[in-house]
Amino acid sequence: MMSRGIASGMVAVADRERLHHLLAGRTVWLASSSPRRRAILRAYGVPFREVGHTLCEPPPAGPDWRRWVRSWSLRKARNAARPLTDNWVIGSDTIVVCRGRGLGKPAHAAEAAAMLARLSGHVHQVFSGVAIVDGRSGAQATGSAVTSVHFRTLKRQEIGAYIRTGEPLDKAGAYAIQGRARAFVSQIDGPLDNVVGLPVQTLIKIMERVSR
Repeated sequence: MMSRGIASGMVAVADRERLHHLLAGRTVWLASSSPRRRAILRAYGVPFREVGHTLCEPPPAGPDWRRWVRSWSLRKARNAARPLTDNWVIGSDTIVVCRGRGLGKPAHAAEAAAMLARLSGHVHQVFSGVAIVDGRSGAQATGSAVTSVHFRTLKRQEIGAYIRTGEPLDKAGAYAIQGRARAFVSQIDGPLDNVVGLPVQTLIKIMERVSR
C-alpha cells in the first residue's frame, strides 16, 4: 500500500488544478485493480470508480517497450469502456526492463527472487503507458513515460526477507518503490509516480489531446 506521505509528496498543485479543469466534473473510470493507481488518483482528489477488464495480458515483449505499454493501456481502456457512456476511461500498464528483458508481475516467490537478483546492482527502466477513452465522443489517446531506477547490490538474505513480506508478488519487477523496496534504491532519474504505476503528467497531456 502506498503511504500517505509518498502519495501526497508526488502531488504538484499546478498538475492537480489542470487535471480537475480537464475532468470538468465528469466521472473517471479506472480500468485497473492496482491499489497504487487508486492511491495516486485519490492523492489528486480525483473521484473515480474502478472497472474491470477481461483481457489476459501475455508476458511483456520488446524491443519497443513504449509501444507495448501504450498498446496494452489502450486495450484495457477500450475493453472497459464498451458498456460505459459519458465518462473518462483510464487504462494503464507498467513493465520493468532490465538488461533487455521485460519483467512483469512474478507468478510465485521463486520468480520474484530471480527478478530481484537480476535488478540487484544494476540500473533498470520502468515504462508506464497511459490511455484515455472519452466515453462521450469516442476519442482516444495514449502516452508513456520512462524512469531509470538504480538498485544497490542486494544480499540474498535481503531478497528472501523482502519476499516473505508478500509485497513483491503483485508488482511489476517484484518490488514496490513506495514500500519496503525504497531501501534498495540508490537513485531515480525520472518521475516517481511513473514507477508507482501512473505518470500523472502523461495523463494530463493525453487528456489535453482528447479534449481539443
